[in-house]
Amino acid sequence: MSEINVHTTPVTTSAPSVWRNPSFIILFAASGIIALGNQIYELALPLILYELTKSPVAMSTMRGIEFLPNLFLAMFIGVLMDRVHKKWWSIGSIVLQVILLLALFLSFQYGQPSIYVLYGCGFILMTLSYAFRNASAGMVKQSVPTPLLTSANAALGFTTTLITIMGAALSGMLLMLSNLYTGLLITAILLAISCIILLPLHSSPVSRGTSPQGFWVDFKEGWIELRRNHMLLLISITVIFLNATSGMVDATVIFYAKDTLQLRNLELGLVLSAAGVGGLIGSLVVSSLRRKYSAGVLIVVTTLLQGFAFLILGLFHSTYGLAVGLFLSGIFQTISTICIWTFRQESTPHHMIGRISGITGSLFKLGMPLAIWGSGWISELSNPALVFGIAAAANVIIFICCRYSVLWDRKGT
Repeated sequence: MSEINVHTTPVTTSAPSVWRNPSFIILFAASGIIALGNQIYELALPLILYELTKSPVAMSTMRGIEFLPNLFLAMFIGVLMDRVHKKWWSIGSIVLQVILLLALFLSFQYGQPSIYVLYGCGFILMTLSYAFRNASAGMVKQSVPTPLLTSANAALGFTTTLITIMGAALSGMLLMLSNLYTGLLITAILLAISCIILLPLHSSPVSRGTSPQGFWVDFKEGWIELRRNHMLLLISITVIFLNATSGMVDATVIFYAKDTLQLRNLELGLVLSAAGVGGLIGSLVVSSLRRKYSAGVLIVVTTLLQGFAFLILGLFHSTYGLAVGLFLSGIFQTISTICIWTFRQESTPHHMIGRISGITGSLFKLGMPLAIWGSGWISELSNPALVFGIAAAANVIIFICCRYSVLWDRKGT
């Protein structure tokens, strides 16, 4: 079997526009609503922890726990995903999230759950959220012709970041005018709406001919496929370190904004929306960049540029410095992420997309829990700005290593 070339640019074909695909439009709408709900929830829960504990360690611990499902369960979820009907799996995972969010909201309404309950709920919610994302990637692969996968992922990235911008600002206003846990109720309502949107989705059940063997045989086949796809394996190893540095920054930003810059909830929501604006721009330009440059080159270059964005966060101790750094980080991280997602879909057989997404998803998050937990202690014992400086230096080192790897080979671009 020939090796897949990461550097091959998409070929122009006569395939219809992705916007004429009813299944993709349904996924597009549902993903946007889910992104809005998740944005509110992901901002609300750390702020709830901050108000309960005033501790960066507690906040970073929550962030680390939220990535544990990807680390330990994603590869097993991926095997299951190749054996089940992805539409009903998606709806089931969303329904369970709605139930848990409502239970958590009621527990705040009539009392105050311990931080350990919040940690447990965060773990379960992220497990279910990953189950939906894995199934969604498979449904996109199933619904969209390969030449249109970059456009499809760019469109999904566009709507996600657009909703992120709206959600960050909306979250700030909602959390300022009401109880913090109101965000959990709003998220539950939005997820319920997304379930209704997904109901008419046409999604074929898994072909039983692709998974007649046992669970562990399927699991082994996924690892064999990843080892065969050398470029995807190299990209996955690179993303381990990139996600670790991004996780450090993401886990520190809220504490830095609240504790050091003394931003109010509304101001925090508006500043965080700068990252969404950057992501919006990144999703708009990535298709044209991908036509000119290889996926590998784009990943390498954005690694260095994102390190520069982290450096701005560490050097300029102001609201404007925070907004500019997040804006630039949003651009470069979105370009890199869409390239990674698209190549994974392009280079993976449809009947193995769940397994490859699960295995690489686990690898992607391998370094995040420890990095995030460490960033909390650095903020506690020293200064949050030091976390940004360490992340910037690490990105420069990753760039140097990638620059002299096969990712930089620009053949076919």
